[in-house]
Amino acid sequence: MKHLLSLFLLTTALQAEPISLFDGKSLDGWDYDPKIWRVEDGMITGGSATEKIKENHFICSKKNYQNFDLKLKIKVSGDPKTGMLNSGIQIRSLRVPGGAHMTGYQVDCGAGWFGKIYDEFRRNKVIWAPTPEQQAALDKAIDVFGWNEYRIRAEGTRIQTWINGVLCIDYTETDKNIALDGLIGPQVHSGGVCLVQVKDVTIEELPPTSGVPTWESLGGVDAARKLVAPPPKP
Repeated sequence: MKHLLSLFLLTTALQAEPISLFDGKSLDGWDYDPKIWRVEDGMITGGSATEKIKENHFICSKKNYQNFDLKLKIKVSGDPKTGMLNSGIQIRSLRVPGGAHMTGYQVDCGAGWFGKIYDEFRRNKVIWAPTPEQQAALDKAIDVFGWNEYRIRAEGTRIQTWINGVLCIDYTETDKNIALDGLIGPQVHSGGVCLVQVKDVTIEELPPTSGVPTWESLGGVDAARKLVAPPPKP
């Protein structure tokens, strides 16, 4: 009984209370390009309402996270006639050296992309897409060009995502060469005149999982990418 009580108290101590990652006034604690990202009307704001986005840009946490329960509200707006309007939230990711890009899991956001995970700048493909039943429920719940509330829970090899309360992602990583820690970073995608707004960002850190691969143990961005890159064509 004493052993079980001690284990319970230890687990409770390791599991932190949810904290805010954005105070609505400044971008303290974030790494970003001030030409692209700023605070407007109490929201993290990226992109432009008048000019096309020429390349992908990310604002990311300065802190590294492994297991967590992340909540935020995000809005992607603009004129679809100008090009692609898209965003996403990088998790367990890293900055790519020498540029504005990031690599790692991206929980997508945008018309035709809600409910998917794209492996950004690593495997470079969709690694999870909703089933037809999940997609039907999601289509009823989302506001394509309005505000949508995301909850992203990453624990061990499992990633779950809810959009406006609808479970749309339940992905388990099986590749031992994929890092299960990293930064968190909203994106503004290139292609159209796109404005991305983010607010009410909170995170609850969960107890870490021992023995899992990390960006450091895999040798960083370049080494990890080589491990999972497809073999060259003959």
